[in-house]
Amino acid sequence: MSKLTGGQAAVEALKAEGTSHVFGLIGSATMEMFDALYDADTIRFIGVHDERTGTHMADGFARMSGQAGVILAGQNGPGVTNLVTGLAQAKAAYSPVVSIGGALASGHRYRDAFQEVDQDALFKPVTKKTWTATGTDRVPEMLREAFREAMAPRRGPVQLNLPRDVLAGQAEFDAFQTPEQYRPFVAPAGAPQAIADAAALLTGAERLVIIAGGGIKNTGGADQCMALAEALNCPVVSSPGHGDAVPFGHPLNAGQMGPRGNIVASRLVKEADVILALGTRVGFNATFYSYDNINKDAKIIHVEMEPTAIGRYFPAEIGIMGDAPTVAGQLQAVIAAGQDRAKAEAWTATFKAERAAYLAKRDAEARVDALPIHPSGLFKTLRDVMPRDAAVTMDAGTLCLQATDALNYWHPKSLFTPLDFGLVGFSFAAGLGIKLAAPERPVISLMGDGGFGMTVSELSTAVDYGINTVTLVMNNRCWGAEKAYQRDFFGERYIGADISSPPFDKLAELYGAKGYKAETLSEVAGALEAALTCGKPAVIDVSMDPDALYSFRRDSFKHRGG
Repeated sequence: MSKLTGGQAAVEALKAEGTSHVFGLIGSATMEMFDALYDADTIRFIGVHDERTGTHMADGFARMSGQAGVILAGQNGPGVTNLVTGLAQAKAAYSPVVSIGGALASGHRYRDAFQEVDQDALFKPVTKKTWTATGTDRVPEMLREAFREAMAPRRGPVQLNLPRDVLAGQAEFDAFQTPEQYRPFVAPAGAPQAIADAAALLTGAERLVIIAGGGIKNTGGADQCMALAEALNCPVVSSPGHGDAVPFGHPLNAGQMGPRGNIVASRLVKEADVILALGTRVGFNATFYSYDNINKDAKIIHVEMEPTAIGRYFPAEIGIMGDAPTVAGQLQAVIAAGQDRAKAEAWTATFKAERAAYLAKRDAEARVDALPIHPSGLFKTLRDVMPRDAAVTMDAGTLCLQATDALNYWHPKSLFTPLDFGLVGFSFAAGLGIKLAAPERPVISLMGDGGFGMTVSELSTAVDYGINTVTLVMNNRCWGAEKAYQRDFFGERYIGADISSPPFDKLAELYGAKGYKAETLSEVAGALEAALTCGKPAVIDVSMDPDALYSFRRDSFKHRGG
């Protein structure tokens, strides 16, 4: 037994979980916990400049490492309210973020106290679970519950509020439990009869396609997915935002599908007679919930860990609740060999020819001589010069949405986007967390000038802690997605669409980072190569064509014509 404060107990619980990094912003409500972190040699504290961006760092860390990312908002009230956007983002991405917030002293609740807000009610819609510790002696128990909830399928963020008196109080504690003692997890397999039925449907298909989603990417299931695809000799498309679920270089990889995907992958899903959905909801970004983007007559085998996701938007012929890579391995084991699959072979051969032609056309039609720089030319340059092991982060917005399927992701866990939350201001901060989780990987963060302007203060964090990522700011001097809608659907009646920014390369230098300005593609290539080896956080301010905009959500404005 040992006597500890609630703050010390909280840090001991984090140590028992194997926590290596805590992102946070200091505040008076949690001073006991910060003081305990001072002595925690196994935990590296990363002090951030805004709780929102700190949450993005924890989100990126969690996605890359596969472990929970921890954010500590030191102040109740305004400190924790800044977490909301980051936690909503993490929830949309099923990212296991453990968010810890300071809270009012228990005796001050419901008295209109200084910086009082109902934190339990505030976070309920944007987390898997939110609750407040009720006593010092229960702090380890509640942190265990936080990690258990965050890491349990489907993963996601949680919010634990720690009142001042709970952290300051003292209690006796036994040894702290480690994760394997209280949350063992074995990936569930599919039911044998469902596997047999699915295998029969797969081998009988003439136009088969596999959709690989986050359930393949986040579990490291690319090998199992592609082994199954090879056994069936069928193409694999990736769900939006998961273009790195399977390696770019595999001959059966068709790339990202859906309304924002490439034409080859999207056509496959529209024409397939059997669709194997592996670890994907087949949700909004993949389909816009419309049979315009998926064959209405296709028989769908839907594999998901979350049973409520199976057949939710499109009826499933066979629903299998299970871990996507595990189920892929089960299916491969029972696929009958030697069957006559001539029609299926022809479908795949046609796909391979179309995919090769598409990639060749993408390079040939890239506007490499345009000034200002055209997105197609920028993306071709990045394809040519980016290291194959680079991890790429992106914001939402017109330029980043164009980039999601325009770059080549050679290794799984190479693409990190806001996914369904569509957040601007995510990329740079998430890249810092990713770099800390995988320091050996080059990290390149793509942003628009608006999004980078939101989060530029975290350059101090990058410099102070030596987190050497490269941020490429695609500077078109506008909020591009919205300006495209005003152009295409509102008669070019521009309001609030154009923005100004300081020279980001010079601003980076003022922060102590390295800055580069690029106005031609050759300057982009040179700057990226230099930035990756400069030994500092780096920012490349790229002058982009402000007229090279694209309206992605045309479905939202079809009532206006155009």
